[in-house]
Amino acid sequence: MSKLVLAIDQGTTGTTVLAVDPTLKVVGKATAEFRQIFPQSGWVEHDGADIWESVEKATAACLSENNLKAEDIGAIGITNQRETTCLFDNEGKQLHNFIVWQCRRTADFCTTLKEAGHEELFQRKTGLVLDPYFSGTKMRWLLDHVDGARGKVENGDARFGTIDSWLTYRLTGNQVHVTDATNASRTLLMDLETCAWDDELCGILEVPQSALPEIRSCSEIYGTTKGLGFLPDGIPVAGIAGDQQAALFGQACFERGEAKCTYGTGCFLLMNTGNEIVYSQNGLLTTVGIKLGDEIHYALEGAAFIGGAAVQWLRDGVKMIESAPDIEALAETVDSSGDVSFVPALAGLGAPHWRPEARGILAGLTRDTHQGHIARAVLEGIALQNRDILEAMRQDAGELSNLKVDGGASANNLLMQYQADVLNVACVRPEVVETTALGAAALAGMAVGVFAHQDEVRKVWREDKTFNPQMNDEDRKRHIDKWQNAVQRA
Repeated sequence: MSKLVLAIDQGTTGTTVLAVDPTLKVVGKATAEFRQIFPQSGWVEHDGADIWESVEKATAACLSENNLKAEDIGAIGITNQRETTCLFDNEGKQLHNFIVWQCRRTADFCTTLKEAGHEELFQRKTGLVLDPYFSGTKMRWLLDHVDGARGKVENGDARFGTIDSWLTYRLTGNQVHVTDATNASRTLLMDLETCAWDDELCGILEVPQSALPEIRSCSEIYGTTKGLGFLPDGIPVAGIAGDQQAALFGQACFERGEAKCTYGTGCFLLMNTGNEIVYSQNGLLTTVGIKLGDEIHYALEGAAFIGGAAVQWLRDGVKMIESAPDIEALAETVDSSGDVSFVPALAGLGAPHWRPEARGILAGLTRDTHQGHIARAVLEGIALQNRDILEAMRQDAGELSNLKVDGGASANNLLMQYQADVLNVACVRPEVVETTALGAAALAGMAVGVFAHQDEVRKVWREDKTFNPQMNDEDRKRHIDKWQNAVQRA
């Protein structure tokens, strides 16, 4: 049988494993969820053992439920929740729960760095802002608060990584400690121009470079599987990209000016800026889009921390719906949100506001408000925060002809139509919305010759539906004004 490529998409709430054939057709898929840990307000953690178990379960299910054989796997690609920070020993065991990208525990330290005058330096070198979102300050917290951590790191008995580097380390039998340029660009420690760890930035955060993984390209053989109970030895681990960059690649956004929005736990808009580093003047991030060999494509990014997580909150916290897809039917029981506004600042506000202290708001309630209005307001809040990001992107890099959309919530037609309406830009959904995993599979397959070139991705990309704007300018302005008033309260 022709070689399969396996993509491990390690996300914030679960792990999805996708198998594709040499035509990039999806032939297997399975997902395993894991628990979220909230030690105190604003803190979010994952247990590495839970994540590893989810990888094992999803991999086994992907193969067994689709009658696929592990010996037919020709390569493994990894894509991951970015910024989530791991401190682990030489056996790959965590020394502390992983600190998740949403976690705000380093907010005070970020303020201290800003007050010390470091903000401009970090933005110029990394393209990022000083925010608890990124890995570098999480690493410093672990060094300062985990008993014996600094000594173990300095002695070579412990090391740092993002999820991709920890997974690669475990998959290769604790032999290979690497990351790729997209994940490294999210740490506050990598120079964008050189794609290398920066001495000055590591010094300011007091993170020893010896504990950091080697930075590699997104498509090459990093090592091979070894000592796993659920996969045979010798499978090349050959592709790595952070989830949003993998989605940009999986959406075939290869040219400058092409953009996508992924609706996952958060919402993430990325625009390819080609070989040029475009620094935002409007609160966006500059990041590595993809690195193939020595060629680097950069991207502008806007991240909203809460997207699909707001729907999960309605399901798990408020108990208003039984499953996430139920929100669409509930929202369709009303024609409008009835002047109810929802600001999804459940983990602070990300781009372009960068207000970690902000909190979620549900405003405009009356005795006539019922569940349908609230459900619709939640969907509108998700779309309107994306509108703030796209407006900043327009100011930095110009207009978009359309926006490619993907991720779980892109299946919600009501949300997608409202998104097109408030953006005044067509939103285009592909047939295969698992673009993150597809991107990782393509990167791995290219490294081992299963796929010849990135053009294979463009060949298989097919449109499912285009949502064209239907809202008039007056109504659009009214919705945006109401939203902006609510954001000020948050």
